[in-house]
Amino acid sequence: MTGSVLITILVTSFATYLSRFLGVLSAEKIKETSKIFRWFNCLAYSTLAALIARIVIFPSGTLSEVDYLVRLIVVILSIIVFYLTRKNIVYPTLFSAIILALFSSYI
Repeated sequence: MTGSVLITILVTSFATYLSRFLGVLSAEKIKETSKIFRWFNCLAYSTLAALIARIVIFPSGTLSEVDYLVRLIVVILSIIVFYLTRKNIVYPTLFSAIILALFSSYI
């Protein structure tokens, strides 16, 4: 069991870093103001938004046991923290994990 977990971690890490490396190589000649760069940027943000919406609306696993209203409140509070911290992604991520654990335990 431990060996298969280690192999899984290594393979997924390789795939992740290979795609990032290839992205760096191909992005050298693309200007940040070009239409293709803006298109990929929009694609990345829309994919992230869709994943977050799916997790909040149709959760699986342990998160499905948390009430929908609690999940919605955590998302709204995390967005507020995101803007209060000048669009820093670390603080709302940590905040959402902590506040979700507290809300799901006590509410």
